[in-house]
Amino acid sequence: MKHSNISIFIPHIGCPHQCSFCDQRTISGAQHAPSGEEVREICQKALTEVKKPENTEIAFFGGSFTAIPRDYMLELLEAAHEFVGEGRFRGIRCSTRPDCIDFEVLQLLKSYGVTAIELGAQSMDDEVLEANERGHTSADVENACELIHAFNFELGLQMMIGLYGSTPEKEWATVEKIVALAPDTVRIYPVVILKNTRLGELLLSGEYKPFSFNKAVEIASAAMVMFEGSGIRVIKCGLHASEFVEHDMVGGFYHPAFRELCEALIYRHNIEFVLKNEKVSGSVVIAVNERCISKATGQKKSNIAFFEERGVNIKLVGDQAIPKYECELRR
Repeated sequence: MKHSNISIFIPHIGCPHQCSFCDQRTISGAQHAPSGEEVREICQKALTEVKKPENTEIAFFGGSFTAIPRDYMLELLEAAHEFVGEGRFRGIRCSTRPDCIDFEVLQLLKSYGVTAIELGAQSMDDEVLEANERGHTSADVENACELIHAFNFELGLQMMIGLYGSTPEKEWATVEKIVALAPDTVRIYPVVILKNTRLGELLLSGEYKPFSFNKAVEIASAAMVMFEGSGIRVIKCGLHASEFVEHDMVGGFYHPAFRELCEALIYRHNIEFVLKNEKVSGSVVIAVNERCISKATGQKKSNIAFFEERGVNIKLVGDQAIPKYECELRR
């Protein structure tokens, strides 16, 4: 079932911490905190435009939703709740911090039709969390996940690759711990270093030396395979294309088609494995899911070129019976 969101961005209001990477207004492009009436207008307009509202959620993103002033949170929830139910949207999605979840707030969210909660875990390594001034621990993530599961919300976790103090080994340990928490969805955000942030200062001083862009793609692609192989939907990989991000970034792993780069690498590795296993060369036909031919081809036919340089001419064909990311050699 294809799912969509009506995204409403809440600026950095009420969040108890300024994390090392955070300039939330730049990331979301939001400079304005919407009122309840503006939420009604957005939802009303969307209701006339969305083809399948029953598969659509009203989504509050951008800030830590359960950390904003309570009166303002209720104003937003009351407005959104009017558009949830039969003939309207499926529910409400919000993102927040792991240490801003408790029994009382979950009861409140449930009463207003919230269906999904995303937590900004970012890392499950306490040293990395502390170095990046997150203000919570991995235990806070685990406790919040347990509560959210108990209330039967859809659980989403957000992971950030390449934070200050992290290593590829720490990233993989975070992936394994996230899998163990059994979220329904995951978002993978490679770090984008923005000016006017602590990370930006650390980068410019030389104290923070991120690993390479290719390593970030490699980690993210391996994480995607691990998550989806564990039944966890990867609903985002990479920041959305944004003029604000492109203007304010000073480093990191931003690419407007980051997910496509990761998926191309997944296919490259899988095709390599098939070719090596079958010991073939020359011209070959590789079958992939028919909806994934462009992913397997790679950006600007990068995978085709990669194998041509190694003496193998690949022709890709579609077969709807083949699962995503898998491939078969055709004789």
